[in-house]
Amino acid sequence: MKTITVRSSQKLFTEEEVARLTGMCLEHLRNMARLRKIGFLERAADAAETAGTEVAKWYYTHSDLMVLAVLHHRCDH
Repeated sequence: MKTITVRSSQKLFTEEEVARLTGMCLEHLRNMARLRKIGFLERAADAAETAGTEVAKWYYTHSDLMVLAVLHHRCDH
């Protein structure tokens, strides 16, 4: 099992960071987040909304990262 090292000052992690740290693919990460209610979805209220598109991004806490690292193995695909 690989050790995950993060800065103690970092409070939130994007889905790309979590995928890189845990070795999970984005598809499995998003499915796990929805099924286990891990992380939270933040909707962007910037230029994307004015263009008529909705942008949402998943964020995770330290606790979420630990749970994901324990519950799910690295993806091989």
